[in-house]
Amino acid sequence: MADSVAIAAGPLTHMRVLRIAGPIVISNATVPILGAVDTGVVGQLGLAAPIGAVGIGAIILTALYWVFGFLRMGTSGLTSQANGAGQTGEVAAMLTRSLMIAAAGGVAIIALQLPLFWGAFRMAPASAEVETLARDYMNIRVWSAPAIIALYAVTGWLIALERTGAVLMIQVLMNGANIVLDLWFVLGLGWGVEGVAWATFIAEWSGLALGLWFCRAAFRVPAWRDWARVFDPDRLRLILGVNVDILLRSLMLEMIFVSFLFLASDFGDVTLAANQVLIQFLHITAYALDGFAFAAEALVGAAFGARSMTRVRRASIITSIWGVGCSVMLMIGFWIVGVWGIWLMAKAPEVQAAAQTYLPYMIVAPLLGVAAWMLDGIFIGATRTRDMRNMMVISAVIYGVAVLLLVPNFGNHGLWIALLISFVVRGLSLGARYPALERAADP
Repeated sequence: MADSVAIAAGPLTHMRVLRIAGPIVISNATVPILGAVDTGVVGQLGLAAPIGAVGIGAIILTALYWVFGFLRMGTSGLTSQANGAGQTGEVAAMLTRSLMIAAAGGVAIIALQLPLFWGAFRMAPASAEVETLARDYMNIRVWSAPAIIALYAVTGWLIALERTGAVLMIQVLMNGANIVLDLWFVLGLGWGVEGVAWATFIAEWSGLALGLWFCRAAFRVPAWRDWARVFDPDRLRLILGVNVDILLRSLMLEMIFVSFLFLASDFGDVTLAANQVLIQFLHITAYALDGFAFAAEALVGAAFGARSMTRVRRASIITSIWGVGCSVMLMIGFWIVGVWGIWLMAKAPEVQAAAQTYLPYMIVAPLLGVAAWMLDGIFIGATRTRDMRNMMVISAVIYGVAVLLLVPNFGNHGLWIALLISFVVRGLSLGARYPALERAADP
């Protein structure tokens, strides 16, 4: 823990940014591999229903767990500030609080699984066979809800202390174990869909075990179980405010993307499929820029905790330089290999042609969105979450207005333009609030 505080006070260099960002980028790159293996393994059964069951089951559970995604960001910002301020006891206590929230959330999902699953299948109906298999899958995987939500807390805590190499090791263990167990349980033992669920269940609890081992230094500090500190009313109110702001901001962001896909369905199956293909490029952009946004969370948070406006500005600048550089590289990459990527993901000629028509919007998206991604990381580190929430309200409203004005006249082109406008507005509005963030760091 003392070493972490020393690191927080160290020089803010470009190499330090890369040490934080690199493992996150690599870790994120492994995420799509696991989904492909899950699908590929059940695909070997030669039936369509198991593939659909694993797909819809995973989507429903991911959506339920995502509600607690605020825990990663809130834990990261508050822990990095405590670390920067040299409050070793608070760093340890923050981990305890976050794990308790995660445990409560996981238990709540398990206790409410019947109504939650019922509601999910009413909103996303499937055939009787697919729903039966999906329920078998979900009835097993739901018992790892406390583990996966706790991993949000552990990941945020480790990022705050710049230990992203540990985050990478957790991801490698989870994905590696999941893949090996997938092959054994499904192809070796013939467990089918339930085999995929058991593989994921074991992998997620194993990932949490490794994550807690990486956090073991916190459990050597008596403050981790200093209940007066852990349940301090002022700290709890701060955590509640930060996490509620992040949750509301994330819900609005999700509403934008969900409405984008729903509105695209009005233009027919081909346009919907083309947009879905192009959205994958946006996922790639997010995975890449997350590394530098997470670096901003850790470095800006530590600087904010140390009450150094100079270090806040330095951390914001050097992480943003790398974020912009990454977005430019992504733009060039999408321009050069975008058509090949479309051909790889879509075999239908009409979908390929439609996706190529709208590819230019995706080519410019990284540069138009980089300010929003990087400022998110900066504001999370400074726990200026009220600003994040309020600026997201503005972005969502302007997106809605843009949709109403552009889509009737320009169709899917108007929808893409509205989405890009929401990126730009979020970046500009957060940028307008940045000077206040710096002033708040000045003692």
